[in-house]
Amino acid sequence: MRALVQTVSRASVTVDDEVVGKIADGLLVLLGVTHDDTAATAAELARKTWELRILDGDRSASDEHAPVLVVSQFTLYGDARKGRRPTWNAAAPAEVAEPLVTAYVAALRARGATVETGRFRTHMLVESVNVGPRTVLLEL
Repeated sequence: MRALVQTVSRASVTVDDEVVGKIADGLLVLLGVTHDDTAATAAELARKTWELRILDGDRSASDEHAPVLVVSQFTLYGDARKGRRPTWNAAAPAEVAEPLVTAYVAALRARGATVETGRFRTHMLVESVNVGPRTVLLEL
């Protein structure tokens, strides 16, 4: 499982002209799932995300009670080492990934996070204004 975590002053996800998730002053998480990920992997990555000291003053989202916007992003497992057209072989199929994205979100909420999400299996428009900018790739 991979999470690309960015500090944002604002971020939103729009599907079919409807804003389905929106936050201010928090973390935007692009989340990718691979074949051997489990609910335990999702829970551990959620813990790491929530406790990641990426905010001003070496603080975490947990410290600041900062909101989190989670967007499923299978392309984090794209591989273009052999040419210009990436393969997605390392990305878990939607049937495997969706419950694990849900488990990740549930694990964040269980820790006290306010979490907004994108919408799985849709064409999403993701907008964000990065702060810093600070971006970290977490991987388990």
